Amino acid sequence: MAMTLRLSEDETEALREQAEREGCSMQEVARTAIVNHLHAARVARSAARGAERYAELLRRLGDA
Repeated sequence: MAMTLRLSEDETEALREQAEREGCSMQEVARTAIVNHLHAARVARSAARGAERYAELLRRLGDA
């Protein structure tokens, strides 16, 4: 699916510079950044669920 991404001039320049450093397209850098952001969000949600689920155990381990 296609979409339009509007960036400021500074953001566009930073994206262009990053793409040049990596030797790839601006689109590839943007897509990779999005995928990494979504992965980090999933990991954070999973960690929060684990912390909630094992809160008592974690508390007891901290007291040891």
